Amino acid sequence: MKPFPGTESSPTLSRREALTAVAKVAGVVASSFVAGKFGMTVFAAENQPDEAKRNAYRAWLQSLPAAPVPELTKHGLVATELQRWSVMEGNQGVAVDGEHFYGIGNHALVKHRKDNGVRVAQWFGPRDGTIIHLNAGWVEGERLVLAHSNFPQLPMASSLETYDTRTLQPIDTYSFGIRLGSLTWAVRHDGFWWACFANYNDNGTTPGFDQRWTFVAKFDDNWQQLESWLFPPQVIATWGDSACSGGDWGDDGLLYVTGHDAAELYVLRLPKQGVTLEYVTTIDVPFEGQSWAWDRSAPGERIIYGISRARQEVIVVRIPDVPASL
Repeated sequence: MKPFPGTESSPTLSRREALTAVAKVAGVVASSFVAGKFGMTVFAAENQPDEAKRNAYRAWLQSLPAAPVPELTKHGLVATELQRWSVMEGNQGVAVDGEHFYGIGNHALVKHRKDNGVRVAQWFGPRDGTIIHLNAGWVEGERLVLAHSNFPQLPMASSLETYDTRTLQPIDTYSFGIRLGSLTWAVRHDGFWWACFANYNDNGTTPGFDQRWTFVAKFDDNWQQLESWLFPPQVIATWGDSACSGGDWGDDGLLYVTGHDAAELYVLRLPKQGVTLEYVTTIDVPFEGQSWAWDRSAPGERIIYGISRARQEVIVVRIPDVPASL
């Protein structure tokens, strides 16, 4: 990489020196473009002293095609219900592996057989203890990795809490510390970790922020953030005062997410440009938001385990294929 202009003799730069050099170069380039030094005429509409040129520039802007208005377009996709189990403690979400599903509460875990719903293990953290708000779970071998935050406390802080799937005893923890947003879900996909940090409109959010600041981030195995994206506005509009509670990648390469209360599963994809996830479609489901999990022990079956918080149930559904044309 070439050194910044005027710094060729300096083997290293302080952060202040580097930023100053970048600012100087940016200023020269910006001034040159406005002045047309590179054979282009780029108008700064509000700074252009010539009213005719200002009006011409604005007319040109208005002539450009407008982006489509964001809408929550549906395409008649509806999940098929397969099974229900009564699980009082699972009021935040559910995880699943080959033989069992795991009901997740704020500071509670219960393990049930998938074939008959019988409970085989449980773990309860104390009230007002170190575990405050467990949310979505991800099963990896004999490790159940759970998103955890101190919601609704401030400052916002989050961690990953790992439990042994055989005994439901805690075996590992990773603290994100203070971060804008409460961790609601974290999953593995394509060799990376993907996690959602939620902000809200009511309580438990840093003052001055709201649900629009909810984001999905991509991390490496050392939990260094690589990229992040905002949610599309038509999905945010379904959240009420809450945010995204569950999410995971499907076998079709699309990202499926839920809010907090709506019985809908939103399908998104990474954008070709920009910072906002692209909306694809919505699937009607018989569970009301919260966190959920793909049953990856049945590849190709597209089975999801979700919860109804109001009815205290774990609900098993089959998700229809999303048409490739969308």
